[in-house]
Amino acid sequence: MKSVGIVGAGIIGRLLALQLIKNGWQVTLFDADAKNGISGCSYAAAGMLAPFSELETAEKTIFDLGLQSLHLWEVLLPTLNLPVYFKKTGSLFIAHAQDYLELKRIKERIDMKLKGMSDVKLLSANDIKILEPGLMGQHVALYLPDEGHVDNRMLLSSIASTLNEYGINWQENTFVHDIKSGIIITKSATYSFDLVCDCRGLGAKNILPDLRAVRGELVYLYAPEVVIARPIRLIHPRYRLYIVPRPNNIYIIGASEIESEDFSPISVRTILELLSAAYSVDPGFSEARIIETVTHCRPAFSDNLPAIFYSDGVLCINGLYRHGYLLAPMLVQEALAMIEQGVKNDTGHIQWKKNDVGTQYNA
Repeated sequence: MKSVGIVGAGIIGRLLALQLIKNGWQVTLFDADAKNGISGCSYAAAGMLAPFSELETAEKTIFDLGLQSLHLWEVLLPTLNLPVYFKKTGSLFIAHAQDYLELKRIKERIDMKLKGMSDVKLLSANDIKILEPGLMGQHVALYLPDEGHVDNRMLLSSIASTLNEYGINWQENTFVHDIKSGIIITKSATYSFDLVCDCRGLGAKNILPDLRAVRGELVYLYAPEVVIARPIRLIHPRYRLYIVPRPNNIYIIGASEIESEDFSPISVRTILELLSAAYSVDPGFSEARIIETVTHCRPAFSDNLPAIFYSDGVLCINGLYRHGYLLAPMLVQEALAMIEQGVKNDTGHIQWKKNDVGTQYNA
């Protein structure tokens, strides 16, 4: 039986561990965090699975991978040990009436990238009431029907439970000091494997010097007077807002993207902007209760596209930016193809590099 050591138990590390252990590998998973993952980047996410929405600003590669990943999530989630909140009911871009032209421009950009082959459509006020009867105010909207969202925290827990049932060797609260070809070095021991997979995100900056941090900030609200069924993105001249529903009247409010490796608590400015924008979408948020604020930094390369790097004995997946849950299943599928069939420069989607980091890992 071949052995693999995976460093980093975020969504990519857990999903890769699950697929490899199903394929008969002996898997050891290392992470500086506990199994609950509450200190990791994957824990601080909204779980939007929105390939069409990303076409507003992202490369079409993100759309292609994201659409395929969404189908893979639908297949994978029912196989996990614990139930996971998942909906595929589409999402909405909404704008106040004075910002209608910006909403129209977003639709034109999406149509251009997909050459008109999409079901994205502008909605009338009556259409909005049918989809989201709880929304009040004078809004215009763009409906993207083929999108979904998932509770990222439930998902992380469910994958962990499934891995435990498979008998994974989980080295939690274990900081990895160094990675070499086929070798993982911690403070107390050195481990040898047939393959090492580096899924550390920003923890791999010493290996990937062009990796940068993008700070994100979220607010969890308990809002029993709000009834929103699907993710909503508010188009605003100064900032963007998303509202993502969770079970039991919980809503995640977010959208900040700050070019900074800053892990400090959420700023007053962000709180004021996010909550005032949420209130403008639905006045029911005025009586909501702030139950949690979250900040973290996401790993990204200069082009905001993910990459898979390989040197003998080490495979590295990184640079997921803010697309972790959207892209994870397909990135893992392409990594598996490289592992099981041999590394070839023919994935068709992911930036593939063989020798760039080889000397770093083998130093």
